[in-house]
Amino acid sequence: MKYVSYWHDTAPAFAGAMQGPVDGHYDVAVIGGGFTGLGAAWQLAKAGAKVVVLEAERVGWGASGRNGGHLNNGLAHSYLAAKAELGKERAIALYKALDDSIDTLEALIAEEGIDCNFRRAGKLKLASKPQHFEALARNFEAVHAEVDADTDLLSAKDLKGEVGAPFFGAMLSKKSAMMHMGRYVAGLADAASRHGATIFEHAAVTEHRQAGSRHQLKTARGSVTADAVLVATGAYTPSTFGYFRRRIIAVGSFIIASRPLTAAEVEATLPGNRTCVTSMNIGNYFRLSPDNRLIFGGRARFSASSDQRSDAKSGAILKASLAAIFPQLANVEIDYCWGGLVDMTKDRYPRAGYQDGVWYAMGYSGHGAQLSTHLGMIIADAILDRPDRNPLKGLDWPAVPGHFGKPWFLPLVGMYYKMLDRIQ
Repeated sequence: MKYVSYWHDTAPAFAGAMQGPVDGHYDVAVIGGGFTGLGAAWQLAKAGAKVVVLEAERVGWGASGRNGGHLNNGLAHSYLAAKAELGKERAIALYKALDDSIDTLEALIAEEGIDCNFRRAGKLKLASKPQHFEALARNFEAVHAEVDADTDLLSAKDLKGEVGAPFFGAMLSKKSAMMHMGRYVAGLADAASRHGATIFEHAAVTEHRQAGSRHQLKTARGSVTADAVLVATGAYTPSTFGYFRRRIIAVGSFIIASRPLTAAEVEATLPGNRTCVTSMNIGNYFRLSPDNRLIFGGRARFSASSDQRSDAKSGAILKASLAAIFPQLANVEIDYCWGGLVDMTKDRYPRAGYQDGVWYAMGYSGHGAQLSTHLGMIIADAILDRPDRNPLKGLDWPAVPGHFGKPWFLPLVGMYYKMLDRIQ
């Protein structure tokens, strides 16, 4: 078994990073070389801006290369809950932003010729309990009538041709997609570089100073100055940016990937070949890879991915969950096991805008793969003084009480959600 991300291990590495010292003055400095930062850099460079990307590790090293490979439209919450919390207008705007984000990815991939196995697959939100199906049905009725007609409600009988596991029905979101995350992020970095963006890897920002309209960003490899800064670091935000650290909760998420399944195993497990998410609070998500591995993830433990031993513990939990859902794969070999951090907000809504002299987009709360490129481009347009398309503008973002960077309270949160899953 390899304790590395399948996406990292099966994609070409980005070869266009700049060598030598980090220096120079730029119109815009982007901190973070994931989907958000690279999407913004691509948009800025195409517009003729002089832009630099400062990545602490390598392109796609963080959440952009450690996720489950889903591009799901719809919200992290039920649409009904979002309407109740945010009002109908904001809920619809956020829902449509997720729809638009997948359109953006599809268009960008086609424009730049990125070979990343993008496919409109559809997403199944699977009801793990009968009462969960009732809730899904209520949510479906509102979504289908008010915001997304490309949805359907499937009964347990309908699922027999979709998933080889006993669920009680599902909501199908037909616009959802999937892709190879490693190939996409490398292709996006190549595209941004071709359009003129300067990308430095292994250039973690250790200090940020602002004097008037000019920013200075220091790294171990040197420093740059810029007229504008975009912080696109999510759960990996450095302590330099304390405002965001007090509002982002870094939660560990873990994933395993099986050996390639046979045609018979695919037919018995995921014949519908869609992205799938279960309805439990501490649930699982899964899909097939381009080479027919089952990629199976979840919040195995409420801790961070810290080393191979930690990931192995989480991998064992996930394999047990996989066997419980798909007993026909109980003994399947696991080829990959990895973990990463999810940038959660307290209310699980993302945030983007301008604060303390810098631009930002983060807090995707497990739905970043689809939204991040799109939101990065929207913030890039704001920097360029183009029309404001930010669906999150003006959304209040209070700090998490008692939180200053390390989420000491996560085990308590985990206990709470486990209790809910037992009783709900």
